Amino acid sequence: MSPTTLALRYGAFAVIATVTNLGTQRIVLNLGDSGAVFAMAVAAGTLVGLVVKYVLDKRWIFYDQSTGVKAHSRKFALYTAMGLVTTCIFWGSETAFWLIWSTDLMRELGAILGLMVGYVTKYMLDRRFVFTDDRLQAEGV
Repeated sequence: MSPTTLALRYGAFAVIATVTNLGTQRIVLNLGDSGAVFAMAVAAGTLVGLVVKYVLDKRWIFYDQSTGVKAHSRKFALYTAMGLVTTCIFWGSETAFWLIWSTDLMRELGAILGLMVGYVTKYMLDRRFVFTDDRLQAEGV
C-alpha cells in the first residue's frame, strides 16, 4: 500500500472512530450534566471508538489475518495498552478545553485535536509493538 493510501485510509478510520466516540458521548451526556455523567460519557465514547478502530486497523491497515480468541485477546490487549498513552492525550485535551471554555463545541474541538495527535502516535506504536508479525509477513520478510 502506498504511503498516501495508508494515510488516507488511516485518516478515514480515525474519523469514523472519532464520530462513533463523540456520538456515544452525546448519547451518554443526555443523562445529565454532572461530573460523573461527563466521566461516563468520555469512558463510553473511548471504549466504542477503541473497538471500532481496532477492527478497522486490524483488517485494513495492518492486514492481520489471525483468528481465534487467543490471537484476538493478545492483540486487543496490546492494542489497548498502546492506547493508554494516547487516551491520556485525548482525555487531557478534551478535559482542558471543557474546563477552560465550558461549552460542548470547545469540548469536542479539544477531543478532536487530542484524538488527531493520539491517532498519529497510536499508529506508530501499533506498527512497532502490536501488529509486528503481520506487517513483516505482508512485506514478505
